[in-house]
Amino acid sequence: MAIADLNGGAFSAPNGRRYDLDWLRAIAFGLLIFYHIGMFYVTWGWHVKSAYAGPAAEPLMLIVNPWRLALLFFISGAAVRFATDKAPSLWRFAGSRAFRLGLPILAGMIVVVAPQSYFQVRQAGLIEPGYMAFWGDYLNLEQLFPMITPTWNHLWYVVYLLVYILVITPFLPFLRRFAEGAGGRLFAAMTGGPLRLLLIIAVPFILYEQFLSPHFPTTHDLVNDWANHAHRFTIFLVGYFAAKNQRFWRSVDAALPMAVVLVIGLGVLRLWVREHGEIVFDAEWRAVTVPLMRVVGVYYAWSFILALFALAQRYLNRPSGALRYFTGAVFCYYILHQTIIIIAGFYLTQLRLGVWPEFLLVTAITVIGCAAGYELLKRIPLLRLFFGIRGKTKKAAPRLAAVTQSR
Repeated sequence: MAIADLNGGAFSAPNGRRYDLDWLRAIAFGLLIFYHIGMFYVTWGWHVKSAYAGPAAEPLMLIVNPWRLALLFFISGAAVRFATDKAPSLWRFAGSRAFRLGLPILAGMIVVVAPQSYFQVRQAGLIEPGYMAFWGDYLNLEQLFPMITPTWNHLWYVVYLLVYILVITPFLPFLRRFAEGAGGRLFAAMTGGPLRLLLIIAVPFILYEQFLSPHFPTTHDLVNDWANHAHRFTIFLVGYFAAKNQRFWRSVDAALPMAVVLVIGLGVLRLWVREHGEIVFDAEWRAVTVPLMRVVGVYYAWSFILALFALAQRYLNRPSGALRYFTGAVFCYYILHQTIIIIAGFYLTQLRLGVWPEFLLVTAITVIGCAAGYELLKRIPLLRLFFGIRGKTKKAAPRLAAVTQSR
């Protein structure tokens, strides 16, 4: 079984390789790149905005938004299970992840993310042109700008993942014994069969949506992000317990037809309520529909994730040259992509080329920039450490491209 690790590492799995999860990780990060391009064009707040920003692309964004990060945290939790079961020392494992994820976080905050904040305040008209003068102020802890600086922006996922790994490391011997004993049997009972799998795992996330999310808006600042932590850490643990639970994966396959029906039905309902809810429901009804739609959103996201797992198990669980490339490249792409989008978008939107020429150019520049950056950085041994690119490793027995690094 193989799962891709954000540092491009590899770990053995008992039953071969999980190419399907490697593919899903690569697909999820690819969608993330296009999602952030979409953020340049929708009305929601983001670092810079196109002159053509509007609501047209928002329904497409809403299809992806509820499940994209949950999927990555699940796969990361599964990778931790595979990796730590084979690691000679848990603390060496934690130290390696602190090194392999910490260096990209450090380089990202100091070098890669800084232009994002620069062009954000430039477009807002808060500073004069001059990047080097801004960069000195960006690194100044006096907080001279309306956002916190230095910041990690889109790299918050890597920060949270590293924190979760370090938090669970002291408990991993207990978690492993629990997962292989009573915990594994309980998890298998909870997820044995399509209906239980679809219904039960979603329950804690519904509770978070009802009782935490209204009081703790997402901040990505680590210390005040309690609803987001509850969601992400829980799905991370679900991935850990699911990784080697064969009954879970059999139930995933059996759940595909039901999951697809739920994805379509609940997805259409979410979009319809968003479009017509203000007209159809008065204030009294909204007191009922808002909590209900939180439940719908959770089941939509979980059903989508299960459908992806089932489809990937059936059709993507095989190696390929493309997969080998993406396994090595995707973390570097992830680190670079948002800065490239913001720089390209900032300058291109001033040319007023029209929405489609601008969109195609931003997309092309982002993809080409990520590919060129990866090809350059992987050839420079020191720099590749700061961009999550592993050097060449010796071939070994069945390997698991670990997902422990990943937004």
